[in-house]
Amino acid sequence: MSKYKTSLVLEGGGMRGAYTAGALSWLIDQDIEFDCTYGISTGAVHMTNYLMKSKDFLYELAVKKITDPRIVGIRPLLRCGRIVDYDYLFDVILTKEEHFDISPLKTCRDGKIGLYHLSQGKTIYHKVNDISMKLLEASTSLPILGVIVKEDGEEYLDGGITDMIPIQKAVEDGCTRHLVITTKPGDYERKPAKDFIVWLMKKTYPQCDNISKDYKIRHINYKKQIELIKDLENKKEAVYVYPSEHSKVTRLGGSFEELDKLFWLGYNDMENKKEEIFSLLKGND
Repeated sequence: MSKYKTSLVLEGGGMRGAYTAGALSWLIDQDIEFDCTYGISTGAVHMTNYLMKSKDFLYELAVKKITDPRIVGIRPLLRCGRIVDYDYLFDVILTKEEHFDISPLKTCRDGKIGLYHLSQGKTIYHKVNDISMKLLEASTSLPILGVIVKEDGEEYLDGGITDMIPIQKAVEDGCTRHLVITTKPGDYERKPAKDFIVWLMKKTYPQCDNISKDYKIRHINYKKQIELIKDLENKKEAVYVYPSEHSKVTRLGGSFEELDKLFWLGYNDMENKKEEIFSLLKGND
């Protein structure tokens, strides 16, 4: 066993999460586990399937279910006035149709998902052994596109507002070896949010002064997170896995064929980095 405290760190990315699902399927095939796991947005959802060893459903959800026209597009826009219907995905498709059960997570002590807490105006982390389907939904509910998700009187949105890649949380928790999986190519640069979007955030969430401020500096936070990952990588304390090829899949768009290709790209990219991954987890310097 490793003498280090290991972490698995997962970015979000909407439909681009098919890449993450493929990478996690490889980890399941290799029977690799971590001391701690951290997921944001779609990464949080796929993380739960990884922790429950639900390999088949990783593919089912990331490649097949996510393209259901009832979730994204004209139909949800007409039904609920939003281009993405998260309630339909979680309450109807996952809960009623697929009987998606997160009760096995009760035994997972060290998995955490990031959520943006509106009254606190910051991203907080919930342990997966104490989450509900509503909190899992909240972890994916994008600002503006999604709705505020309420649980026990508290209001939540996607934690990617500040923590797009939850590497800092892993470091703060004392993890010393990290496998980081992101859904953007290595040459990706996040651009500053447009002034109109920042203004819209302020008007949409008047109960939270911080959210528009956080969104305005989102590109700066993302750059800091990437820099931290690369610094850890240079010190042989992290393996950084990201798409080795560009994909046509976007956050809210992608065909079955494109998602299938992205899934297997994630799987194969992990296979191509297996020696680095094994060395990291064994604690070899």
